[in-house]
Amino acid sequence: MSSDSLSSSHSHAGIDGHVSQLLQCKPLSEQQVRVLCEKAKEILMEEDNVQPVKSPVTICGDIHGQFHDLAELFRIGGKCPDTNYLFMGDYVDRGYYSVETVSLLVALKVRHPQRITILRGNHESRQITQVYGFYDECLRKYGNANVWKIFTDLFDYLPLTALVESEIFCLHGGLSPSIETLDNIRNFDRVQEVPHEGPMCDLLWSDPDDRCGWGISPRGAGYTFGQVCSISFLLFLPFSYLSSSTTKVFN
Repeated sequence: MSSDSLSSSHSHAGIDGHVSQLLQCKPLSEQQVRVLCEKAKEILMEEDNVQPVKSPVTICGDIHGQFHDLAELFRIGGKCPDTNYLFMGDYVDRGYYSVETVSLLVALKVRHPQRITILRGNHESRQITQVYGFYDECLRKYGNANVWKIFTDLFDYLPLTALVESEIFCLHGGLSPSIETLDNIRNFDRVQEVPHEGPMCDLLWSDPDDRCGWGISPRGAGYTFGQVCSISFLLFLPFSYLSSSTTKVFN
């Protein structure tokens, strides 16, 4: 066996150990999180702003630190890599187990990079996580903000959207009046904190609405958009469905 094979086997064994520990809802050490996120960053850097995904795949919405809901999802849907998964963001905040939840998903991404896709949600940001719980949870569990910084730095590298078999366009938030083609999205420099406005912000913050066209979002970021906006978007792009964490699927 070559030295590269031995190194790969050792690395996989280490990640498998992390996954096993995290499945018991036991957090990793700060150093383990640091090494894990560096490996994840290398993988995510190679992924596109519109990440292609193969079918069959199970598409999942917000988790928000609800670790036991995530465990139940894997129990019903099948473990990764037996089942392919696409998660559309918001792994942290609100729930009590954001650390364990995001650590497990990142560990699975490192171990099975072709079997799981993890997109960015509006809560994968420095500002929001300081308000809704993830920052405080890291302080409580680690005694400092280092793990919070490691993860929020990693969040900058998460893809913004995914396209399943060129048919289903997946994203956390919604549409933007500034985006007309997928190339618009592909050309974003996503490695940054989520902006307060603009098309990248819209992808993570916009929400569906009963009105026909565009509206000002009551959340103070992104837009509201109606069915006419969704139909127009789908008519001019080469896919048939739109799937968002904040809404149903349009076709």
